Amino acid sequence: MPPRSTAAGRRSLFGRVLGIAVRAVLFGIAFSLLWVLIYRFVPVPLTWPMARDAIAGHHVERHWVALSAIAPAVPRAAIGAEDSQFCTHNGFDFSAMEAAVERNASGKKLRGGSTISQQTAKNAFLWPGRSYLRKGLEAYFTVLIEAIWGKPRIMEVYLNIAEMGPGIYGVEAAAQHYFHVSAAQLTPAQASRIAAILPQPIKRDAAAPGRAVQRYARRIEKRVRVVRDEGIDGCLR
Repeated sequence: MPPRSTAAGRRSLFGRVLGIAVRAVLFGIAFSLLWVLIYRFVPVPLTWPMARDAIAGHHVERHWVALSAIAPAVPRAAIGAEDSQFCTHNGFDFSAMEAAVERNASGKKLRGGSTISQQTAKNAFLWPGRSYLRKGLEAYFTVLIEAIWGKPRIMEVYLNIAEMGPGIYGVEAAAQHYFHVSAAQLTPAQASRIAAILPQPIKRDAAAPGRAVQRYARRIEKRVRVVRDEGIDGCLR
């Protein structure tokens, strides 16, 4: 049996370690809440992919614009292509996740079930990757932005920081780069082309799309009309 002083020392050490861990967790929660609250009102200054491109010496092009300065066809195209339940889910589309798991398990082309909210949380606060830690943090930040930002701000941030080409971030930069117009002037066809390249923005070109991207863009354009006519984007109005 160990001496009492040794056992007491171990309990004291455990208590100190536990106290440090608790304080670290509380600090992390407080910091993340403040971070999300700041981004509720301030444009996101930098993301991991932007920093990666800048460090590599690549030109980074971006121009932050308010959601009101973006053509309505753009968020409609994003909803039609990426997240048809955007206005009704709480940040997670579990049916889409289940469908993605089944599709991937069947050996078909891999695809995720992430919502626009999840993608925004990842792009604004985290690094690329597939680790359980990053996915857990993504879920945590998704809950926070859904609670603190609301749908219009989530869509605004998403459209301003999404990678839309080599060194091109946000729809304003993409509109100018591909079509030489502002985001406010994008037509449904142009918005659909931009949405069609989002899964592979480095390999695809919205101005000169290949046949597969053209077909996909035409399908998205049809969905834009459905989103408009059925009020699926009602949370943004």
